[in-house]
Amino acid sequence: MMLKIVQAGEPVLRRPARELTPEEMTSPAVRQLITLMRETMRDAPGVGLAAPQVGVDVRLAVIEDRAEYQAALSPEELAAREREPVDFHVIINPRLTVEDPRPVEFYEGCLSVSGFSALVRRARAVRVEAFNENGEAITLQARGWYARILQHEIDHLDGTLYIDRMEPRSFTTLENHRRHWASRQVAEVRQALGLSERQG
Repeated sequence: MMLKIVQAGEPVLRRPARELTPEEMTSPAVRQLITLMRETMRDAPGVGLAAPQVGVDVRLAVIEDRAEYQAALSPEELAAREREPVDFHVIINPRLTVEDPRPVEFYEGCLSVSGFSALVRRARAVRVEAFNENGEAITLQARGWYARILQHEIDHLDGTLYIDRMEPRSFTTLENHRRHWASRQVAEVRQALGLSERQG
């Protein structure tokens, strides 16, 4: 069974989600939610899905960046994004700390802003302290694309969408992104859009 992914404009996407209690973390209801969120994320497909995106205002997200999702990218693109496969995992009540604040800018999309993409700056490396689906404390160290995914999903739990952080002039449909921008370096995109070079 697939869950409905709500779209921008739904109030649940703009409210800070509530923390799960230790009892809730391992409850049958939450285990079922995780299973359905994993199926929904894979069906979309996406690399992450936060509970508010399926209309549930709790601080829980599922993440998975499969090798098959990266197959269309060249080795140079993967290296630039510092992108490697990430196994499926769950984060509950996460706390994010920036470990390397150097900004990295790439096009980013969202299952709740369907059909669009824009340049978004994210910190290069982060640490996340959270709980897993067994209620166990975990610490995640992430850099590059994995760090971007974590920042994006945790933003959802705070009521923030990538459009709040995007470079507005870069906002594009996915079709036009593929036609005009996907094969270009970010610096080239910024120049073409008449944007000044951002200082790190």
